[in-house]
Amino acid sequence: MKPNRRRVSDEEYRFTQGVLLSETDSRGIITYVNRRFCQVSGYDREELLGKNHNIVRHPDMPQEIFRELWETIREGRSWEGLIKNLRKDGRYYWVHTHIDPIQNIEKEEEGYVAVHRPADPEEAREAELRYKTLLIQEKARI
Repeated sequence: MKPNRRRVSDEEYRFTQGVLLSETDSRGIITYVNRRFCQVSGYDREELLGKNHNIVRHPDMPQEIFRELWETIREGRSWEGLIKNLRKDGRYYWVHTHIDPIQNIEKEEEGYVAVHRPADPEEAREAELRYKTLLIQEKARI
């Protein structure tokens, strides 16, 4: 089942402590998640490893945000921003995410490491309004 086809609830899952860590290969396939990532996302580690990171993508997230994210990290630069994620049980959670490219000794891109911390509630409200506008614009282009 595709991540965005799961049941989606309007209920927020709030987490206020800890840091979620995830690593992916250069295609976005999850190669590592910490225990806190599993707890907050509602998935077991085995359900996440080998899957595309978009398994936690919430359908309220505009494509434009991920286009910008991928463009930035593929250029070897860090990206930082707010992301609304979808838990396995359909609830959502907001994270402030910082992503860095991982390079091997020859400076070739091997993947990405992401640090996700709890999003500030006011920043999440602002991002939600901005993202709603972007989604409306995206749907108007279709």
